[in-house]
Amino acid sequence: MSRPETDPIGVARDDGSKTGSSPAKRGPQLQVTQSRCVSETVNGSHLYTIKGYSLSKGMGAGKYMSSEAFTVGGYQWAIYFYPDGKNPEDGALYVSAFIALASDGTDVRALFELTLLDQSGKDKHKVHSHFDRALESGPYSLKYKGSMWGYKRFFRRSALETSDYIKDDCLAMRCTVGVVRTRMEAPRQLSVAVPRPDMGGCLGKLLESGVGADVVFDVGEESFRAHKLILAARSPVFRAQFFGLIGDRNAARAAVADMEAAVFKAMLQYIYTDELPETAAEPSAVLFQHLLAAADRYGLDRLKLLCEQKLCGEISPATVAATLAVAEQHQCSQLKAACLKYAAIPANLGAVMQTEGFGHLEEACPSLLSDLLETIAVVEDDPSQMPTKRGGSSVQGLDLPDGVDATGRRLRRRL
Repeated sequence: MSRPETDPIGVARDDGSKTGSSPAKRGPQLQVTQSRCVSETVNGSHLYTIKGYSLSKGMGAGKYMSSEAFTVGGYQWAIYFYPDGKNPEDGALYVSAFIALASDGTDVRALFELTLLDQSGKDKHKVHSHFDRALESGPYSLKYKGSMWGYKRFFRRSALETSDYIKDDCLAMRCTVGVVRTRMEAPRQLSVAVPRPDMGGCLGKLLESGVGADVVFDVGEESFRAHKLILAARSPVFRAQFFGLIGDRNAARAAVADMEAAVFKAMLQYIYTDELPETAAEPSAVLFQHLLAAADRYGLDRLKLLCEQKLCGEISPATVAATLAVAEQHQCSQLKAACLKYAAIPANLGAVMQTEGFGHLEEACPSLLSDLLETIAVVEDDPSQMPTKRGGSSVQGLDLPDGVDATGRRLRRRL
C-alpha cells in the first residue's frame, strides 16, 4: 500500500498531487487604509484652602463652601466642602467634599482626585483617587451643570479636627481633574501638486527672446544673441573668452569660425536648456558629428557624451567611417571602440569598405586602419569574443572589441 504524499509543510494528499508545485494564486490587490482612535486625559489641579475652619461649623447639613471656579479641559470646575456633611442623617459626624461641573456640559467624562494635605511636613496626605480605578470602573460621566463627584463621608469630623490636616485653624485640599478627550488619527490625504523644475524651459525662452542679451555671435551669414554670464557658467572656454585674464568682457560681438550656423544654434540651445535641441531630435549622424566637435571645442563634456550616445545608435555602413574619424580626432575612446567593433564584423566589412568615407579614412587616418585590422584579426581567431566587454569600459551597454582598451589604444594580440 503506497503512502500518501505530503506537501512542503507535511500535510498528506490522498489524491497523489503535491501542493506547492505551482505558485499559489494571489487574490486581487486590496488598498489598505488605517486609522487610530486615541483617548487621553487633559489634567489640571486646583489648591483650595479654608482659613478659619472652626468658624465654618454650624452651617447645617447640606450647606457648602465653594472654591473659585477653575478650568480644566475646556470646562469649569469647583470644589464643594460641607463642614456639617451633606446628609442630615449623618448628624454632622462627617465632612463632605465634592468636585462639581460649574459650566454647561453634557456627558462630560472625567477622572478625579481629592487630597487632604498633611500640614505637619510628613507628607501623609489623605488621597481619594479615581485615577487608579479607571480600568475598573472607567471615567465618571457628569450629565449637566452642577453634577458632582465626591464623598458624603469624606472624613470623620472629630478625627479631622485632631489631625495634622488642620493647622492654625486652616484646612487645605488639592483637587485634580482629568477630562477625557478622544480623537481620531488617520494619514492625511491632502497633497499639493508641485510642477516639475523648468529652469531649462525658462532659459530657453530667454535665449529665444534675446531679452538682456549682451553679446552677438556671427556664424557664417547668421547672427545669434546670447548672455555672457550664462555662457561663462556653462563653458570654461566662454568663461575665459569673456571673463578670463585676457578676455574682453566688454566685447559686444564675436565671430565664430569653422562652424556651421545650425551647429552653433544647437549648441546654444543645449547650453541654455541642458537638453539636445529639437532640431537634433530626428536621427542625423552628420549633425551629431559636428555637434560633438563643437562640444569638445567649448568644453561641454556632457553634450559630448550625449553626442557619442546618439552616434553609437546610428552606426551604419554609411556613417561608421566618418564617425570613427571624429571619435579618433576628439579622443572619444568608447565611440571609437563601438565603430571598430561594428566595422570588424564580416557581414558589415564589405559594405563599409565600399563607402566614400572609408576611402577618406585610408588617406587621412591610416592608424585607424591598423586598429581595424587588429580587430578583424581577433574576430577571425575567435568570433565568439566579439560580444564580450573588453578593456574595462566603465560605460554600461557598450562592448569594447578585442584589440582596443578603454582609452582607445591598441592591444597586442595573444598568440
